[in-house]
Amino acid sequence: MTRLWKHWRTLWPGWGILLPLPYVAFGVRAGLMNGFHWEHALILVAVFGLFSFERTKKLFLGAYPVGILACVYDGMRLVKNVGLTEATVHDCDLRAHELSLFHVTDNGVRETFQDYFQTHHWAWLDLLCSVPYGTFIFASLGSAVFLYFRDYPRMVRFTWCFLAMNLLGFVTYHVYPAAPPWYFHAHGCTVDLAAHASEGAPLARVDAMLGIQYFAGMYGRSSDIFGAMPSLHCGYACIVMLEGWAVFSRVWRAASVAFFTVMCFAAVYLDHHWVLDCLAGITYCLVTVGIARAWSRRRAMAGAKEPVSILDETSATSGAP
Repeated sequence: MTRLWKHWRTLWPGWGILLPLPYVAFGVRAGLMNGFHWEHALILVAVFGLFSFERTKKLFLGAYPVGILACVYDGMRLVKNVGLTEATVHDCDLRAHELSLFHVTDNGVRETFQDYFQTHHWAWLDLLCSVPYGTFIFASLGSAVFLYFRDYPRMVRFTWCFLAMNLLGFVTYHVYPAAPPWYFHAHGCTVDLAAHASEGAPLARVDAMLGIQYFAGMYGRSSDIFGAMPSLHCGYACIVMLEGWAVFSRVWRAASVAFFTVMCFAAVYLDHHWVLDCLAGITYCLVTVGIARAWSRRRAMAGAKEPVSILDETSATSGAP
């Protein structure tokens, strides 16, 4: 153990030696609450594996915000209903705003798009819309890995923007708790803080078609039932498109635009978000990326190098990909 500690101190001579502490606290908390599962062990193994080698040092630093996000998301269940009461959750009032701004008339009745798709849906469209909803995590992580090899400073900006956008979204869930459309269609205007999360009827149909419980498992365990505003799904697709654009080929640019477009449509069609939620998610992405790019330009104009480390910029020259 002493030899390992000396190795770490040589590799991380400054305060960087403390970088794994949030992950250790994350594992200890899970253990004390009898909630330590294989994913917690996997994260800890990955963290210390990347932390312990010169060649993976830059990857550890670049991916650090994503790991912190995983820890924060896992801990969200501890504050599940902070700031939420039956009176503060926006349900029918949010739907009323949606209906006034975005609607369709069907048989003389004005409906939201989500209402319309309750009775007008097709199996092929269910499957198409399930693709971005089932792959957004892989698309986001894959984009980060791609940027690591093509443009490391951009990868760093991508991961920190990804973390910041999510944190802003998590705070909004408690400042402006909002019921998703599937909740309204299942419970009406009655706010039940003990209600169970759901994948929604469209994704349930996809699970039935495929004979698996993929989406039920993914969305049925959500700790933020009243976290429809903003739609981070749309934010994820937006940040992949924006930050990858400069290094994507024309084919991948087209793919990123298609991914973003289908994601925004799917958020509505799958009954997970109001259009207002989608616009909010896109806005969060644009603001986060805009601030990060302005900060990067300011540093460039001041003659400073692009930071690739969290605590010690001297690590910029180590472990180049």
